[in-house]
Amino acid sequence: MEESDILELFRGGERQQAFNLMIRRYSEGLYWHLRSMVQCHVDADDLLQNTWLRVWNSLDTFRGDSRLYTWLYRIATNEAITFLNRSRQRAMLSLSSYTREVYSKIAEDDNLSADRIQLALQHAIAKLPPRQKAVFTMRYYDEMPYEEMAEILEVSASSLKASYHHAREKVEQSMKEELD
Repeated sequence: MEESDILELFRGGERQQAFNLMIRRYSEGLYWHLRSMVQCHVDADDLLQNTWLRVWNSLDTFRGDSRLYTWLYRIATNEAITFLNRSRQRAMLSLSSYTREVYSKIAEDDNLSADRIQLALQHAIAKLPPRQKAVFTMRYYDEMPYEEMAEILEVSASSLKASYHHAREKVEQSMKEELD
């Protein structure tokens, strides 16, 4: 079923059916997007539920200026960035303590590969500031075009290219240090 069909169902009064179709169509992609940002399955699962709650409560306000997919990604990304910022603030940890906490979550996660290079990559991504982490994961894992990312994050494509470049350099440097 196409996005337009789902929205037509919703606007035609079939809210629950349309919402269920959205969940079936987009949950997996949104989950992996969130997972790549927060690393932890439990956190990603919670953020996905928060995303769907926000979608349910604000679907009436969706104007259709962007694709439904883009709008959903924007909500999920904002949820993840807010979560990451709150986690740092709430814990009142220094960056190195925060990074160690994330490393331990990654190392304990049975769903992540124990491969040393993959672990180094996850550690490097964990060190990125939330906005750079969002840009890096959307480009690296989702292979999302800059124009689509710009729509989701509501910034220019050129600033995203610069942000991705800086994030990639940080990831490469961090991995080099860890693997040496």
